[in-house]
Order: sequence, then structure tokens, then C-alpha cells
Amino acid sequence: MEELQARHRKEQRDLQSCVTQKKKQASKKTRKGVNDECEQLEAALAAHQAREIAELYGEPIDDPSEDLAKLDVNGDDAVPIANGADLERPTPDLAPKLTNGMEDHESGTRKPNRQKARLARRAAEQDALAEQAAREAQNLPDMKKQERYRMLASMKERNLVEKEIRADGHCLYSAVADQLQLLDVPIGTIPGATADLQPYKVTRMAAADYMAKHPDDFAPFLEEPMGEYLHKVRDTAEWGGQLELLALAKTYGVEIHVLQGFGRVEKIESGAGGENIREVWLGYYKHGFGLGEHYNSLRKKGA
Repeated sequence: MEELQARHRKEQRDLQSCVTQKKKQASKKTRKGVNDECEQLEAALAAHQAREIAELYGEPIDDPSEDLAKLDVNGDDAVPIANGADLERPTPDLAPKLTNGMEDHESGTRKPNRQKARLARRAAEQDALAEQAAREAQNLPDMKKQERYRMLASMKERNLVEKEIRADGHCLYSAVADQLQLLDVPIGTIPGATADLQPYKVTRMAAADYMAKHPDDFAPFLEEPMGEYLHKVRDTAEWGGQLELLALAKTYGVEIHVLQGFGRVEKIESGAGGENIREVWLGYYKHGFGLGEHYNSLRKKGA
């Protein structure tokens, strides 16, 4: 098992390096296609590794398409998908060609209505694309199931158990608050707050305050004015992400580890240094929850 896990980690590092390189080289026009390609590469490797782990434990899962596992990590050409179709292959013209109407005119019948013909052709193309997408979807792996399987395996490897956090837009802040309370780190308070104040409101305020005091560290990464962004962090249910995790790590002097469904751990350092720095563990899901991206709190067994 240790040998398999070591090989899996190396495969994940190699793929992550490839994905990073592809994204760096992508332009605005090609970014979406590159992101889709990278997601399929990650999905293929996740499916392959999940199958190997399942076989090792004697608990096979649904076998995803073998074609996905053969995606070319280094190729710049079109990425094959589950049913063997080429992503870059043009869609054939599925609608019938218009007749020129000359024979009908000569025989005394009316000329065809060109607008209706265009609408019919467009409807036929859309129906054909929908059918093709449905067939391809049936052959794709269950990303939610595979992500969950990989998360459980990674948590077991690190002796972690999961505390599920409510998926309400505040999950990142609630998960961090739960971890800080386990570590006996005071999360602070809000002036004038009542006793039933939710912890996520305090961590939201802490993240917004740190970002407001250090605007040069965050403004270059924002697509809107700093004031509007801080309002969303402080006063709404806007999702948090990398910037907010960095602000919280520096505010509370902790090192935040984010375990992802692909098995990779992203570490966000506080910059405080020292040997006894406290660690916060979060689980990040991309496919497992209806609202989209989600964070849970990960605790050491017995904690």
C-alpha cells in the first residue's frame, strides 16, 4: 500500500506540474479550453488511481471509461473523451441541404420558406448536440463518487476524520472557526455582539480586517474595487477562497492545510515561523455538494 501511495503522489505531482505549465502558457482565448483539458486529465488520473486502490482493498468501484485513462498529459492536440470523440472535431452538418426550388418552381409548386428551413436546420443541430452530450455524459466517470472515495483514502492515510460543515456560503469561515476552537486559539469577537453570535461571522470580520490593513497584498488579485470586495467578505454569504485563507492564516498565526479530492494538500503559511506552529486542516470539495465548492473541517482521530 505504501509503495502504491508513493507512486500515486509522484503521478499527482507530475500531473500538477504539467497542468501548471499548460495554464501558464494559456492565453485569454485558449484559457477555457485549457482548463477543460486539465480537468479531464485530473479526472482521468483520479479514476485510474481510485481503481487501483479499490482493487488493492478488494472493493472494486464502477470502472470508468478506459479512454479517459489514456488522456495525453503532454499533448497539445485535441483531448479524447470517454466515447472516443475528438473535442476539436467539427460538428457535422446534420440538417438536410436546402433545395434550390427550381424544380418545384417549374412544376408550379411554391418556393421553400428559407427562414423556416434555417430554423429547422438550427433545431436539428441543437438536438443532435444534446443527444451527443447525453451519450458522452453516460460514459463519463461519477466525479462526485470518485472525489469522495479519494478524500476518504487521503484522510485515512493522514489519520483524519471529517466534521461536515453546513453548505451555506459560510463553510470556509465556519470550518476555520471549528479548527481554531479545537486548537484553543481565541477567534476574537465583534463589538456589540450578542452571546449567540455565530463563529463564522467573527472569522469573516477577521479576514476582512486583515485585508483592509494590507491592501497591497490583495488588491492586485481582485477584479473589483477593494471596498466592494471587503463588503462581500464581511457582510454577505459570498464564498471564501485562497485570499481569505491567507488572511486568516496570518491573522491567527496558523498554518492552513487544504486537502483536496485529487489527493493534493495545499499549504498556506502564516509567515510567523517557529517549530511549534499550529496546523489547521480543511477538506476541499469541488464536485460533492450542490452549491459547488465546499470546505469541511478535518480533525485528528481522537481529538
